[in-house]
Amino acid sequence: MNRLGITTLQDILFHLPLRYEDRTRVTPILAISIGETVVIEGEIVSCEIAYGRRRSLLAYLQDSTGRIALRFFHFSKAQQRNLSNAGTIRCFGEARRGAAGLEIYHPEYEKLSKSSQLSKNLTPVYPMTGGISQARFRALVEQVLSRLEREPLEELLNGNRLDLTDAIRLLHRPPAGADTQNRIDTAQRRLAFEELLAHHSSLRYIKEQISTRNAPRFSPPGEICRRLEANLGFILTGAQQRVLKEIGTDLTSSVPMLRLLQGDVGSGKTVIAALSAVHAFESNLQTAIMAPTEVLAEQHYTNFNLWLAPLGIETSLLTGKIKGKKRLSVLESIERGNTHVIIGTHALFQKEVSFHRPGLIIIDEQHRFGVHQRLALREKGHQGEQIPHQLIMTATPIPRTLTMSMYADMDCSIIDELPPGRTPVITSVLPDNRRPEIISRIRSMCIGGSQAYWVCTLIEESEILESQAAEVTVTELTEALPELRISLIHGRMNYQEKSSVMDQFKEGEIDLLVATTVIEVGVDVPNATLMVIENSERLGLSQLHQLRGRVGRGTETSYCLLLYHPPLGELSKQRLAVVRASNDGFFIAEQDLKIRGPGELLGSRQSGSLDFRVADLLRDSDMLLEVRTVAEQMFRSDRQAVNAIIQRWMRFPDQLSQV
Repeated sequence: MNRLGITTLQDILFHLPLRYEDRTRVTPILAISIGETVVIEGEIVSCEIAYGRRRSLLAYLQDSTGRIALRFFHFSKAQQRNLSNAGTIRCFGEARRGAAGLEIYHPEYEKLSKSSQLSKNLTPVYPMTGGISQARFRALVEQVLSRLEREPLEELLNGNRLDLTDAIRLLHRPPAGADTQNRIDTAQRRLAFEELLAHHSSLRYIKEQISTRNAPRFSPPGEICRRLEANLGFILTGAQQRVLKEIGTDLTSSVPMLRLLQGDVGSGKTVIAALSAVHAFESNLQTAIMAPTEVLAEQHYTNFNLWLAPLGIETSLLTGKIKGKKRLSVLESIERGNTHVIIGTHALFQKEVSFHRPGLIIIDEQHRFGVHQRLALREKGHQGEQIPHQLIMTATPIPRTLTMSMYADMDCSIIDELPPGRTPVITSVLPDNRRPEIISRIRSMCIGGSQAYWVCTLIEESEILESQAAEVTVTELTEALPELRISLIHGRMNYQEKSSVMDQFKEGEIDLLVATTVIEVGVDVPNATLMVIENSERLGLSQLHQLRGRVGRGTETSYCLLLYHPPLGELSKQRLAVVRASNDGFFIAEQDLKIRGPGELLGSRQSGSLDFRVADLLRDSDMLLEVRTVAEQMFRSDRQAVNAIIQRWMRFPDQLSQV
């Protein structure tokens, strides 16, 4: 029960059926069609062990119209004995064609008695786990429903919606009838509405709570911020200037900032992070920047060091691979306040890390971190009653549907403008049997002075297997292209190795870089104008868009070739067509949401942020505006009901939402 997330009787009621079976009528054996799931009644006329490729128990059931075989591959002597002497039984299962003619494999069955009655309701089938059967869970549901007759659930919503107790009863015991589907949909949406309301309200409630806390109040941006902006070598876009102003307003307030910064690949979020870190330095405060991978953390460290060192701002890198004396030195520098900007991976929130005066936490690609990891970093930033400001950045544009529901506790800024001179990447979808043609194209482009990426992906999420595949690809490409300088980067290399390869690639000393998906975010080489992605059909649309964002960063026309292994299914064709047709990250994210669902898009399996029991963000997205309106009304008029709804639906509302 615990594995199913069920700890209370109320949880049993909210664990809804996946589907229903119609066991309300008996079908004569003669009328059964192959593939039909039926209830039949008759007499067991024989029961014996059958020997074939697999040993099985074979019983024949007969009614007045014909007979059918019941076959069991898993059985005991006791079952054989009981079934032989069962007499008249009722059984339920799917009819199929077998060696004995019409058969049902492993039917559910019961001995008929005078008190045996057919169900008047459809039979629910629940999502289950090992150790608990459908029959056992149905019996538990019946016990709780009988209590519900005496103690109805408290109605917390006003309005013309279906009564909650009636909705629960209907979902667990739907009557057989023509309008069942509509009624079930109505009842399910009644529960989904309340769950979405609970989720939205908990985020809103936490936003209120955070606004009562204190954060360090930054002085307005000063001379050092202006110097960094002047030293960049390019002018900020209008969108970047607007976002900087929004962040600056938050940082000069004593209310903790909790802002989500969205921007498509290459829109310039890193510069915003750097200017915000300088703003913190001018107020004598530290900034912690957390990235999901070592490659991205290292890339940020390189960029920040380049921008901030001339301004006298000390930047340190802290990842799991930095050990020994060097690690101790970095930790001491952070604790004493000698380091002003700390960039790292999850290593930043380990116990041994102690900040001096933390003022700002920046989390890049936040959906890749678990909820408790993000919370741990914020807890480390506590200084008495003060908590640091938080800026959450993502290059995976989040569809409005998800922003409204998953990020209701955050203010949102969007960089909706690319820097001038950026040209859209031309994308083609090609079968992998055209590799010789593609290799020839790489040869001519690289000899002409361009650089290229070749990205290796595997369906298994294994860094070892991915690295091995990349090593094999390097060998093959080196044989095919002896005149080119080819190198490799993957996640299992250490910091120095990866850093050395990336530096060589940036300096133009490598023509073709074979890589795993470690280069998905943060890598910036303007001279790279071609990317080949193997097994592209195995990646999500947003991930493909992220990878493609590594090219097209200069002024030359750039290309992305999506290779697939034929034959390609209809869904895969549809997905790759979306990436080929659009360079708009928000459009691609919307399509990704429709195709893969919110769990995949936000990495919720890791973060726990989409732990809905009944609601479905895609199916129920039309209710989100009303959810927001009802939440506003209830916050004004009935705080008690708001709290009760949150407690009813959210498993750990306070802690989860604080991040």
